[in-house]
Amino acid sequence: MKELIKLVLIMSISALVIGCSKSSNSLTGAGSSFIYPALSIWARDYAQQIGTRINYQAIGSSGGLQQLYSRTVDFAASDMPLTLTDLKKHQLQQFPMITGGIVMAVNIPRIKTNSLVLSGSVLEKIYMGDIKYWDNTQIKNLNPKLNLPHHIIITVHRADGSGTTFNFTNYLSKVSTDWRSHIGANTIVAWPGDGIGAKGNAGVAAQIMQTPYAIGYVGFAYALQNHMVIIKMKNQYGRVVMATNASFAAAAQNAKWRASNGFYSILTNQPGAKSWPIVATTFILVPQKAKTPKIKQQAFKFFEWCYKHGAVSATKLDFVAIPSIVYKNIIKTFNNNNK
Repeated sequence: MKELIKLVLIMSISALVIGCSKSSNSLTGAGSSFIYPALSIWARDYAQQIGTRINYQAIGSSGGLQQLYSRTVDFAASDMPLTLTDLKKHQLQQFPMITGGIVMAVNIPRIKTNSLVLSGSVLEKIYMGDIKYWDNTQIKNLNPKLNLPHHIIITVHRADGSGTTFNFTNYLSKVSTDWRSHIGANTIVAWPGDGIGAKGNAGVAAQIMQTPYAIGYVGFAYALQNHMVIIKMKNQYGRVVMATNASFAAAAQNAKWRASNGFYSILTNQPGAKSWPIVATTFILVPQKAKTPKIKQQAFKFFEWCYKHGAVSATKLDFVAIPSIVYKNIIKTFNNNNK
């Protein structure tokens, strides 16, 4: 819990910094809390080495996009990629920055990390409210050796507009036609049942940890930092996989990053025997025309530095860095579009 409190405090401080007066050696950004563990380290190291300060507010992907649409920040980070139509509508450029896993964490007495297994169809039924108790037959069939309690399942979800929610609900939409037709995939959805909402990945993590018999979805970095109980999942191939950097990377190998469609790619429910089923990418968005060209160039210089120097710190947090062949194409595309 100490680690979680520390992370929440750091995020609160970042929100305060955003309100400080802006100098020529600072950039402002807002959005995804999913990327925040890596972005905060990159921003610290970049400020120390280059001297440019990155003031970032982890308010969720939807909030970041809204601030960018109104041009109150220099860049936004979103775990939901925008289509070419939306990019043209809002006059934005988009590129992938980092990939990582979204995991299911639980708070069940005597259940340890990687001892509980769920499938996508069972997970969808839990969030739809069709499976109400932990000792439901469908859960027991996946976990014959576990002594599961006859206790109601408490679901936790994001209360704010969230790219993590988009990827989670996108996954549920792919494994369930019922979910796709009734709930769908978005940054905010009409959650069935009586689940608990919380703001940010840190907020969801805190809510799970303080609520017995809860289950919720969080970025892997948050789950690790707070020693949460993570479950195994059945993937598209029916294989039971653990949440690891390797299983995230296996799913990320299927990414098709193309400049022609704004680098749009979603990595949920990917094929492969070793692929983790709920993998997300955080995208950076910048205006086609910034208030001043210098600000836009400063922003991209920061992200170019992150591509080239941030992979080690990202990997330590179990994110998957964007491959060099991809980011070199991103840099080339950006430079060609901004001559």
